[in-house]
Amino acid sequence: MEDVIVGVIDSGVWPESKSFDDTGYGPIPKTWKGKCETGTDFTASNCNKKLIGARFFLKGYEADKGSPINETKESRSPRDTNGHGTHTASTAVGSPVRNASLFGYAAGTARGMAPRARVAIYKVCWEGHGCLGSDYLAAIDQAITDKVNVLSLSLGTTPLDYVEDPLAIGAFAAMEHGILVSCAGGNSGPHASLITNVAPWITTVGAGTLDRDFPAYITLGNRQNYTGVSLYNGSSLPDTPMSLIYAGNASIQGEEANGRKCAEGSLDKEKVEGKIVMCESGFLNGPEKGNIVKSVGGLGMVLATFDYDEEELLAEPHILPTIVVKFKDGQAIKKYLFSQNPNKSMATVVYERTQFGVEPSPVVALFSSRGPNSITPQILKPDVIVPGVNILAAFSRKASPTNEDWDPRRVDFNIYSGTSMACPHMSGIAALIKSIHPDWSPAAIRSALMTTAYTAYKNGKTLLDRSDKQPATPFDFGAGHVDPVLALNPGLVYDLTVDDYLSFLCALNYSAADMEVVVRRNFTCDPKKHYSVTNLNYPSFAVVFEGGLGTKKIKHTRTLTNVGAAGTYKVSIKSNAPFVKISVEPEVLSFKTKEKKLYTITFTTSGSKPNSSQSFGSLEWSDGKTIVRSPIAFSWK
Repeated sequence: MEDVIVGVIDSGVWPESKSFDDTGYGPIPKTWKGKCETGTDFTASNCNKKLIGARFFLKGYEADKGSPINETKESRSPRDTNGHGTHTASTAVGSPVRNASLFGYAAGTARGMAPRARVAIYKVCWEGHGCLGSDYLAAIDQAITDKVNVLSLSLGTTPLDYVEDPLAIGAFAAMEHGILVSCAGGNSGPHASLITNVAPWITTVGAGTLDRDFPAYITLGNRQNYTGVSLYNGSSLPDTPMSLIYAGNASIQGEEANGRKCAEGSLDKEKVEGKIVMCESGFLNGPEKGNIVKSVGGLGMVLATFDYDEEELLAEPHILPTIVVKFKDGQAIKKYLFSQNPNKSMATVVYERTQFGVEPSPVVALFSSRGPNSITPQILKPDVIVPGVNILAAFSRKASPTNEDWDPRRVDFNIYSGTSMACPHMSGIAALIKSIHPDWSPAAIRSALMTTAYTAYKNGKTLLDRSDKQPATPFDFGAGHVDPVLALNPGLVYDLTVDDYLSFLCALNYSAADMEVVVRRNFTCDPKKHYSVTNLNYPSFAVVFEGGLGTKKIKHTRTLTNVGAAGTYKVSIKSNAPFVKISVEPEVLSFKTKEKKLYTITFTTSGSKPNSSQSFGSLEWSDGKTIVRSPIAFSWK
């Protein structure tokens, strides 16, 4: 594994973190061509045999901003001053660190997915999380020259056509050089069609939960109990009931609208002092509200989400005793407060710290961006989901755990949530597979992870979607949740070459000028050749029926490569779309070692649109031991 190098393009690195300890490492791989750039608070000695390279890119950012970065707030160097880059890098490849935790939460040994891999840092994100496309395109190009094996980018924009997307353009070049590019799918869920970084040469990652939580409990004076979450470390509230007040009733006259959200300058100190204050979400993040409550003498806070659909509670490092509760529980607490004499409303809050064995797990995170793919609907995205909720990883000591200037605390590890946290999980897992199968292409590695991913719990029921607690679909989790062990021996893979992707772009009717932008060389599509998006050798199927009534027939061709033992595979189809006939030719494929075999799958519908605009299914090839599974998603336009 020490020969695999993961490049992380993000906000830099805190090199002193134990997650980048190089104890026991051998010489740096001879393939490595990168270097350790120096700058403010960063010298060549900050790199080692684990952290083998570090660079920074800001020409685009400073040009866009019209002024240099503020060096009183951030370092003109690869040093990470906000923690995001350190968190993602250590998630991907962090060395094992014993007794890691955030304030005692999630305590244990922290390690990355590929703990013995090397890491190279490319800092492109600056104050306010500004990450300019020109800077991360330059970073990708440099990482290619430096000879990384995997690239991890926990950043992105709104969905863009490939010719307009610098990340897609950079990733194409990386793919040409055999580098797997893993990208966050975005945090715009649960709304449909907002998945980003959707180019088929990118591995697009969604987020799921872990079976770990950080529960807190509130008991009201009427003996009703409610469960929430919190990451608070400090003096606990008394075991005896304390006075509880609704922030809207504790606001300065005329500030009731802002007061219920605990906005700055809205709370009446005389009404708040010595009490637990119930705030509603909005305007500010939870820790900021807590700091405002604390500044006017409040001793604790209950924070209720404002949206009934927002049933996902993300833990945050609060500055005073806090419990975050769901909307419906917040409404019940609010009802209690309005039914009582304000001087008699009481509550106690206790913390469990860390709870394991939470079920069901995983579920698709509410925030994880969903398909269908708005750029190319015939390519199913996301590809997979991996853990991305309440992830403990290394952090920068230049930043507070809340990333707020008013917070004086400093930590070595922090807990974050987002597809930014899911992406480096995938990057590290890809590095693991690359170390075992160094000859596999990026597409082969992605295929192995997709066709072995799971979509059901041990009881056979489909993974759930946090947003509605209903079974999730391929537009939510792609091929499913990754299983790194199974991915090491997938049996068959759907491989792709540069030529395949060029044909895909030709199928999109890209002009010669567009092709030159994306592939960065002259390339003209053959006018005599028939190109089809459905022929891209992708490990999933997105079938889009367009037009009015009448029979519709859509064909997809695929080629499977045997990467296991010789054997015979038989196909099986599952579908909840009875109005679509599915046929596969041939239905049996016999493989020699490393042999390739082609098959065609045809989807036929009468053209009558069903009640739902979406339906789903799967295609499986099996030799009796190994299952090679591909999701199918049907859409009607």
